[in-house]
Formats: sequence, C-alpha cells, structure tokens
Amino acid sequence: MAVKINKGKALDLFNLTPMIDMVFLLLIFFLVASRFEEEDRELDVELPSASEARPQISKPKEIYVNVDSTGKMFVDGRVVSSLELDRFLTRAAVDNPLGQTVVIRADKRVELDSVVVVMNLCNKAGIRDYSLTTAGEP
Repeated sequence: MAVKINKGKALDLFNLTPMIDMVFLLLIFFLVASRFEEEDRELDVELPSASEARPQISKPKEIYVNVDSTGKMFVDGRVVSSLELDRFLTRAAVDNPLGQTVVIRADKRVELDSVVVVMNLCNKAGIRDYSLTTAGEP
C-alpha cells in the first residue's frame, strides 16, 4: 500500500522556469556584448596625432599656496617667486582645464597685497576655483 504525503500548496506557487529562462537570456546577452567590446579594441587602427592634444583629465589635487607673515609664498614646502608661481599655476590649469582648485593659506599678519598677488595669478592662469582658508572657532 502506497503512502500519500501531503506536500502542501506552497511548492505549487513557485514556478522557477521563467526565472531560469531570464537568467539564461541575461547570461547570453552579457557574453555577446562583451565579445563585441573586445572586437572594437582589437581592430588594427593607426590613430592620428594632434598638435593641440591635452592629457587625459583626471581628478586634480588641490594646490595649496601658503603665504607667511613676511609675504613669502610657499608651494609644496618650498619658497617660490611670483614668476615661478605663475608658471606653476598656468601648467596646472593647462593639465586640468575644468577643475583645478587652489587653496590659499595666508598668515593673519600678512598684508593683503601678498594675498591679492596670489589671487591675481590664479585669475591670470584661468583658475577660477580658489579660496582663502581661515582658522575654525577656538
């Protein structure tokens, strides 16, 4: 005599066939799409050169210009003149034309002239994203 086991109705509600079909379709799609991408990179193409080519733009790091109480300007821990700072900022602006940032850290005892020189050099180099830092609340 056969024993009949009641499995319930919960298993009848889950039909996995459509889900398995979708997984296989997605797998096929990604395999085909990745193959096309490889073929695009494998084409033997001689690329032209450009005289006005610029380096690939990456997220630039902030440039910190420190001005001490005597008006000396420092970049990366070394003293720079106005001319050197102008060249440095121009090169940075050319390398990252869309997003170069300059942070000006000036001593509170420095004359405003020294800070204005740095701001003017930023404007001359085409860098519009510069800021002055201040100390926080004591």
